[in-house]
Amino acid sequence: MEEILLSIRNITKNFGEGNVLSGVSLDVRRGEFVTLLGASGCGKTTTLRIVSGLETPDEGEVILDGRDVTALAPEDRPVNTVFQSYALFPHMNVEKNVAYGLKVRGEDKKVIAARVKDMLELVQMSDYAKRMPAQLSGGQRQRIAIARALAPQPKLLLLDEPLGALDLQLRRQMQIELKRLQKKLGITFIYITHDQEEAINMSDRIAVMRGGRFEQLGTPEEIYDRPKTRYVAQFIGRSTILEGTVRCVGNETAVIENANGWFSVSAKDALLKTGQKAEVCVRTERMRASRTPLDVFGLPATVREVRYAGGSVEIFAAMKDGTEAVATSDQPLASAPKAGETVYLHWTIGQAAVIGGASYDA
Repeated sequence: MEEILLSIRNITKNFGEGNVLSGVSLDVRRGEFVTLLGASGCGKTTTLRIVSGLETPDEGEVILDGRDVTALAPEDRPVNTVFQSYALFPHMNVEKNVAYGLKVRGEDKKVIAARVKDMLELVQMSDYAKRMPAQLSGGQRQRIAIARALAPQPKLLLLDEPLGALDLQLRRQMQIELKRLQKKLGITFIYITHDQEEAINMSDRIAVMRGGRFEQLGTPEEIYDRPKTRYVAQFIGRSTILEGTVRCVGNETAVIENANGWFSVSAKDALLKTGQKAEVCVRTERMRASRTPLDVFGLPATVREVRYAGGSVEIFAAMKDGTEAVATSDQPLASAPKAGETVYLHWTIGQAAVIGGASYDA
């Protein structure tokens, strides 16, 4: 069993207008990159503030490295936080900002100098040691904020939407750099974002939050390919959700029927029974549209709109019962079906996920 560095146990927090967190529990392994993902107001920042000591839970415990730190002040915890706003000291140059936490801790000057040098090399900012924060770009300031947080060698680094203020290209570059740093140093990261692509690209595990609870906790692959709830299926990636009744179940596949027709799904991981209601998630990039009926299933739909999506074409269509679907095509835009045409929607059976998977509750 891998060693647990952090345990959040049954955390509840209420600021007077209902619970912001309702019995949240999470174990984070040493050296793991865990992302709390959710919309604004879901409780992810409150969770992070409780771990850091900036908030105290109404109920529950925070266990860090085997020690109950629930009542400890932030400065007494081996934890540092990186914020979206960088929070650099404007009157200090880069090296003094990075050295600050080490000086507060009373480290020897030689130790501080060596550590600052190492941290600036790590974030590729050695040439900027004497510059002031106002002389740096947003990406450079964020690198310095990360270096300052890492300098005291915390056991746990908390990152509260640290890339949110950066433009898209720089944000993607910083995602790669952050993941590289985390793996190189072996420090445990808990990362907050509302950007699902960012979470999928960077995380070992993702905790999808909604209304102060965890909707699903799993690897990026599990979250994306096997969503346990409709909310997760719709919040992560882009999907068409199909509802229907199970008509028959075999060893490998099950047939589901609704007002639009019938379609097949894999029955390997889903506990499906004949006659039960089921929801199926088909990711946009896995949905296909054919102008002619196929030998396998194909749900008829009317094309509403076709858009070029950079390397592919997206086909927006409506089924008989009004269900809206989006399919992806590799053909050129000029050859794609046009608005008003009838197409037949289909997918590879193993690429559709029964929402809830093996834990689906009929």
